[in-house]
Amino acid sequence: MNDLDLHHIFELGLILVMIAAGITAIAKKFNKPYPIALVIVGAIIGLAKIPVIEPLKEFITEGEIFNFVIITLFLPALLGEAALKLPFSHLKENKEPILALAFGGTFLSSIIIGFSAMWLFDFSLPTAFVFAALMSATDPVSVLSIFKSVGVKKRLATVIEGESLFNDGLAVVLFNISAFYLLSYIEQGIAGVGYGIWEFITVVSLGLIIGGALGYGFSLLTKYFDDYPLEIIFSIILFYGSFLLAESVHASGVIAVVVAALIFGNYGAKIGMSPTTKLNINNFWDVAALLANSLVFLMVGLEITRIHFLDKWGLIIIAIILVLIARSVAVYTSLLFIKNFPTPWKHTINWGGLKGSLSIALVLSLPRDFPGREDILILAFSVVLFSLVVQGLSIKPLLTFLGVNKIEEGNKEYEELIAQRYRFEMAIMEINKVKKNLLITDPVSKEIVSQYEQKLADLQSEITILFDKYPGLKEKQQSVLQKHSLYIEYEAIDNLLKEEIISSEVAEKEQERITNQLVNLED
Repeated sequence: MNDLDLHHIFELGLILVMIAAGITAIAKKFNKPYPIALVIVGAIIGLAKIPVIEPLKEFITEGEIFNFVIITLFLPALLGEAALKLPFSHLKENKEPILALAFGGTFLSSIIIGFSAMWLFDFSLPTAFVFAALMSATDPVSVLSIFKSVGVKKRLATVIEGESLFNDGLAVVLFNISAFYLLSYIEQGIAGVGYGIWEFITVVSLGLIIGGALGYGFSLLTKYFDDYPLEIIFSIILFYGSFLLAESVHASGVIAVVVAALIFGNYGAKIGMSPTTKLNINNFWDVAALLANSLVFLMVGLEITRIHFLDKWGLIIIAIILVLIARSVAVYTSLLFIKNFPTPWKHTINWGGLKGSLSIALVLSLPRDFPGREDILILAFSVVLFSLVVQGLSIKPLLTFLGVNKIEEGNKEYEELIAQRYRFEMAIMEINKVKKNLLITDPVSKEIVSQYEQKLADLQSEITILFDKYPGLKEKQQSVLQKHSLYIEYEAIDNLLKEEIISSEVAEKEQERITNQLVNLED
């Protein structure tokens, strides 16, 4: 590892990006969750002996490299991107289930897994509760990317996002306390319990303060600039700066970046960002998040192959069952008193509490002499693999079975009418084509075409009735048309500029108007 120069490291990184991009593209083409595809292919590559890729595997699966890439390089960007786009009003409307899951659910899950691990696996107290903290985190990288790919209702998506973002920060705090301070607190008796609670409050509170202060400060900064490339740079500095500053003072970097991004994306967007800036910042972070997600899941697949499972199958199965039971108890108990929260949503949140790259990165960050480190590694990696592959692949069928992602009312009838209309239009085109090629006379073709045209007229009447019955369908179609017409308008201005018919100043002004209309449509 030591003889790798920067040029070689860049080459390895580029190869990793190319592999990740290729797998992601194929998965998206076939409308499959790309995180799962990346993990599976990563594991296959890891197990196979491919001479060209061996240096890449050796470099990426190095514990310190993996930990740095996941926690320091990608985590702030992924958390920031998710929180940036999360409307505060949606969080406020769903604060009860989010807080119940993020706080109550995390603590309850941690307690159940911790004490059970001491009994079932004969772990020491710190080892058991480190494992518990790792398994109580619903990894935001895994959860958000997979749920985005399958699509869920807006309110449920908000609860899932909110829980994964805040639960993650709390789980990291519990992990650090369990790994480095728990024994000393226990030795101090009642006073130690007080110190532990104070440590938890301090770490969380400092994260909130740092994230809040930086988020507010950078939001004010946007008032003085209307320059989206510069404001994108502000967002990069904010996400990484809040995370690293909080970590440097032993606060929660995760909570800091989530709070900073929430304020920047809501308050900052309101007081200092033009619609054009908002659109471009969102587009930038969309690209960054896709790249980071793709690399993260491929790396998880590669890393899993370094763990030796062979003689631990009994413990692995028990660990998976334990984590599933703890998650179920935590979810259903914490949501017990939340009113108007559908039962199918509870089932979705329970099964969708995925583990992922963060759990692996945290366990790899443990000192090599930490008691039970190898056992935690094997069990944590096994649960993560089960979570991503088995739970991840079954989420979409579960949503369909529960009726959670039910197709919009009237949509099925509309699709049937559109399918018939397309058939008839293609038939008319084919008749005209054959008529021309085979010199068929008008009287012959006209009669058949007239029949199809009558069918099209009848279909149009049915579509009009359907639109009257379900106005949302019509609005959706109008929105699609408006977006495409605005894209063409934007391109038309671009063409005028290229032909030097209009000046760049006029082009920029007109394109900003078009972009503003696109943003309004999205809103």
